[in-house]
Amino acid sequence: MSQTVDRALTILASLGEGPASLEQAAGRIGVHKSTALRLLRTLQEHGFVTRQADHRYRLGGRLFALAHQALEGIDIRQVAAPYLASLNERYGHTVHLSVLEEGEVLYLDKVEARYPETAGTWLGEASRIGRRAPAVATAAGKVLLADWAEERLSAFLAEQEFPARTPRSIRTAGHFRAELTEVQRRGWAVDQAEYQDAVNCIAAPIAGTEGTAIAACSISAPVRVASVTELSRLLPELLCTVEAISLAYGGAPTPRWCENRCGAKHEVRASRT
Repeated sequence: MSQTVDRALTILASLGEGPASLEQAAGRIGVHKSTALRLLRTLQEHGFVTRQADHRYRLGGRLFALAHQALEGIDIRQVAAPYLASLNERYGHTVHLSVLEEGEVLYLDKVEARYPETAGTWLGEASRIGRRAPAVATAAGKVLLADWAEERLSAFLAEQEFPARTPRSIRTAGHFRAELTEVQRRGWAVDQAEYQDAVNCIAAPIAGTEGTAIAACSISAPVRVASVTELSRLLPELLCTVEAISLAYGGAPTPRWCENRCGAKHEVRASRT
């Protein structure tokens, strides 16, 4: 580990015990105050450290946000696993659990399809656990981005490119915004061979403890096995599945889809907040 990174991590760990002055921070890592000041200013620029009115430094909000995201990512995978397996068992298609990380879809879990296509791995390495995919070209990315605040979404889209990955790929930010408006209205998204030419996908959001989308569950199938219309017939089950995962996780979504679409009634659990 580089000396600078080691010192920065040491400062962060020490601030976990409480606010510290510049002199105290420098003493904890054994460096001159000017060196400690450079480290603290860099950490402050990235939101990991905040300088108080009394000139002491404390841990910043960005650090807590990252810790919260990390805990949710680990927890949601454990909670969702049996529901993903059940969905795969009923229909045989590939099921994914994914989150947004740094503007990309990150696959947290995957249950492979139960038909011959798995031998050729038609999704290949593109969707294995730990891999990333462009949020603007995937159903999971759409349902997660649809939950973002307007200011955050605008800044994100301003930096995005929309390459023609397949003939059906969305090519402009305006088209993508229109797609997100529809996703927000109906509560689910579709990838009609937009990311990979031979794969269709539908996805729905999983709600966290604050009611916001923290992850997405998706069903993917080869185009020759299931058209988007055919996959859409599984929406009641998909929406019921994300509802059940949200409730099991401790969120507070409405159970309307479970009751109105597939008839299942889940006990609403108390929030963990």
